Amino acid sequence: MDKKQGAPAVGRLDTELVQPIPTRPGIPDHADTSLPPHLRASVTNVPVTPGITREAYDSSETSDKSGPAEGPRLAEAGGYFSRRALDHAIAPSPAPDSTAQAEQSFQNKVDTGAEEGKAFLRRLSVAATGPHPMDSLSDIRATHPDLSLSGNIISATFNIPHSLQYRKGADWALTPRKGQSALFDSFSYLSSDEAPFNHTVVAWTGEIEVPLDKLSPPSTPPSTTLHLSALNVLSKPIPLDADKAPPAPPLADGLWIPTEDMQRLEHQLEHSNKIRTVPVWLADDVEGHDDGIQLKDQSRWRRYAEHDLYTLFHYKQHEPADGRAERVQWADYYRMNQKFANKILEVYKPGDIVIVHDYNLMLLPSMLRQRAPHMYIAFYLHCPFPSSEFLRCLSRRKEVLEGVLGANLVGFQSYSYSRHFSSCCTRILGFPSDSSGVDAYGSRVEVGVFPIGIDATKVASLAWTDSVNKKYMALKTLYAGKKMIVGRDRMDSVRGVAQKLMAFERFLEMYPEWRDKVVLIQVTSPTNIEEEREDPENKIASRVNELVMKINGAYGSISFSPVQHYPQYISQEEYFALLRAADIGLITSVRDGMNTTSLEYVICQRQSAGPLILSEFSGTAGSLKDAIHINPWDLTGVAEQINNALTMPEARRQAMEQSLLSHVTSKNVQFWIAGFLRRLVTVLGSRKNITATPLLDRSSMLRKYRAAKRRLFMFDYDGTLTPIVREPSAAIPSERVITSLKELAADHRNAVWIISGRDQEFLTQHLGHISELGFSAEHGSFMKHPGSTEWENLAEKFDMGWQKEVLEVFQRYTDRVPGSFIEQKRCALTWHYRLADPEQGIHMSQECHRELENTVGRKWDVEVMAGKANLEVRPTFINKGEICKRLVTTYNAEMRALQDPATADGQDKVDFVLCLGDDFTDEDMFRSLNGLSAEPDVELDEEDTFTVTVGASTKVTLARWHLLEPEDVVECVALLAGVGGGGTGASSGGVLSMGEVNLAALSVVEDHIPGQ
Repeated sequence: MDKKQGAPAVGRLDTELVQPIPTRPGIPDHADTSLPPHLRASVTNVPVTPGITREAYDSSETSDKSGPAEGPRLAEAGGYFSRRALDHAIAPSPAPDSTAQAEQSFQNKVDTGAEEGKAFLRRLSVAATGPHPMDSLSDIRATHPDLSLSGNIISATFNIPHSLQYRKGADWALTPRKGQSALFDSFSYLSSDEAPFNHTVVAWTGEIEVPLDKLSPPSTPPSTTLHLSALNVLSKPIPLDADKAPPAPPLADGLWIPTEDMQRLEHQLEHSNKIRTVPVWLADDVEGHDDGIQLKDQSRWRRYAEHDLYTLFHYKQHEPADGRAERVQWADYYRMNQKFANKILEVYKPGDIVIVHDYNLMLLPSMLRQRAPHMYIAFYLHCPFPSSEFLRCLSRRKEVLEGVLGANLVGFQSYSYSRHFSSCCTRILGFPSDSSGVDAYGSRVEVGVFPIGIDATKVASLAWTDSVNKKYMALKTLYAGKKMIVGRDRMDSVRGVAQKLMAFERFLEMYPEWRDKVVLIQVTSPTNIEEEREDPENKIASRVNELVMKINGAYGSISFSPVQHYPQYISQEEYFALLRAADIGLITSVRDGMNTTSLEYVICQRQSAGPLILSEFSGTAGSLKDAIHINPWDLTGVAEQINNALTMPEARRQAMEQSLLSHVTSKNVQFWIAGFLRRLVTVLGSRKNITATPLLDRSSMLRKYRAAKRRLFMFDYDGTLTPIVREPSAAIPSERVITSLKELAADHRNAVWIISGRDQEFLTQHLGHISELGFSAEHGSFMKHPGSTEWENLAEKFDMGWQKEVLEVFQRYTDRVPGSFIEQKRCALTWHYRLADPEQGIHMSQECHRELENTVGRKWDVEVMAGKANLEVRPTFINKGEICKRLVTTYNAEMRALQDPATADGQDKVDFVLCLGDDFTDEDMFRSLNGLSAEPDVELDEEDTFTVTVGASTKVTLARWHLLEPEDVVECVALLAGVGGGGTGASSGGVLSMGEVNLAALSVVEDHIPGQ
């Protein structure tokens, strides 16, 4: 909503202004069929099962309020059908029965809904603890002691709740920010004494404005010229202080804010009596100094989110471009999310709950998970989420989804959005999912639907003030004898203003009897999307103006215009007066996440009962089921529903309003945030012993790499450097892999090893020409050191008599499974079934595995390993973990031997290790490296060791980090080696041709975009 935020007055309304709503009139028989089915007496009063009343179908919360259920079995169950089976889909909350009582006044509805919202937040753990409500945070802690909840909630949102105006040396001017009223109301509630939490908001300052002085009279000079640009740079005054060094000179353009003014704003926001806020300052590192910060092009931080994400999420696509602007915008988006993560970690304490809001911060959950694996994180998307067919068009689709999956719980406005998200995770990332969640990184991310509400008490208080009453009466007088249709929208392409005007034109054409009797009052406030606000090619405003002139020219007269269009901001009093005076509320969004106008309209119509016509594409359509739903693209259908609303009988209008009012007053903003937190606590309590493996933090890896003096790399081959293919001989390294490995190995500080199950011949053929590489073949059976041409056989003293027996077993299964074959290595035997029928291959491999373990495995010191579409037998004492241990201890010993005791600097061990692998044989490497960093004589520092598993999201691993596919591995190696996207080396413009993800990681480390 784009309206001015007023103080959240919660006091009781004046009894003279708020009269009790009359009892709903009786419904005559002939009008029964015009009501929704669940309101028809002929439907609801028919007994179906003896002894079972309607109350038996209510949720357990409702049963608790309305008294004991009929029968002991119903009392135990809390209802005929338990709502807990659907707990993942709809945020549980008390049914609106408490605000739909007969003879209940409007004020009582509002007060009851607000009071139940407070009580509901105190019962966050009711789903996990049974029917007894939780009374305080201490009870929640007692129920989930393993969670160690601190009682703190950190809300991360893009903009602070205030618009800022800056004057040097003075207090900052804070005015309520337009839009997102429901979100900011939830912040106010969590920050109030009514909520049992300590609440902090972390948000960007937004674009900071510098007000111009008002000159009065015209010849009067301004009171100060500190903020005005000098006409001549040579005449600019230079302040001098004999006791203080002059400040660092600011850049030529932008807004310079000294440190003392930054601290003044931080103090004002931190000590706010409404919402405690910690601001995030967004600027390049080169734009900051010890004594202040230079803010240049402040809107750059919102461009990727608004240009790429907002438009695509609302089902709009851009024309193809060369991608140069997107590279820069993505880097800014990535860095902005990283700066949010840095600020949150400054205030975070273990046990805090972090809630991340909306599409501007979709990378933040994963970034927080990378740096605090046990953090409690929830993410809520306030806008629509598109189907996979649309999300596939986003070039950074994978990174966006991976970012959100760092959360424990992901919330959406409607079920369709949550279903689209789960589907995208499966179709794009290949992650298993269902309607309740997604399996990701060895854990599970829950997905739920939590329709947002409004602060009904606040709206009711603001809508019946004296100033609103005066404006309401003025509107009624101005349009006396005419029906008023009211619309309030931003001038966005997704708000459907043009569709609304065309439908109204169609209505006047189809129903000439309404001409001169109906007026459409349309208020369009400026869009807050920079692209649509500044793009000269944007035709929305021109199209709307053309339609207004066309309709008024065709159906108006000198004395009357059927469309009154106001392209401006209106005051809060004017807004509520319009909603109260309206006979119809018309919302025709073509794609919308959350439309609070519809909810506020219901509150304002509690006396007049004007029908609400709501687009089925609005996020609130699923919640306001009793509104008149329309398809904004069906102009004739909308016209018919306008006529239907104008001619609707009083009884039906009252019934519709009472149902909608009961919903809005009970499903308010308190219930929304309480249900979201309640679900999060339940999810955390059920998975308290499961830790997800976060995505590899490339920027952290790059920082460690640059600071290290001795580095060790250990790469698996199949499934890591190259993808798994049906024919093993076809797994040939790409040119980019070879170039990256060459660049990496050419640095004398790097030791690069390929540790694979492949034999010596294959590794020599494809990578042997890189003399600086070290090799370990057949899972550690053979080694070849960098610069050497000789292979060392580590298993030459071991009895290989077991191979004959294994070969006989493998041959027997090869004959039974068409497409399978045997690979005979010097120290291992492998049976492959990649080319066989998948179901038969898996079944026969399991049978073969059992046979080998019961025969050869008991006679010989060998182990049988199930790989990716293969089965391998090898000696037990030979594995990749032993090779890792040998390499680390050898290189550490060399560094100690070369170190001069007189100049010892403590660098007596490898200070950067990167180990990547994809299957269970690589878990031996991870286990070995974890042990080396945990022994009494530590051979490695844990923070310097990056163990990374590659592949399926569902795997449980010993690695500390996760990458999804070999392409990501190659990107990470290229980032460290300085290799560009086309395989070019660092000397060939690697940074300029670097991929977007690597460019973003590099810009985080350097805190500016290279080349900009």
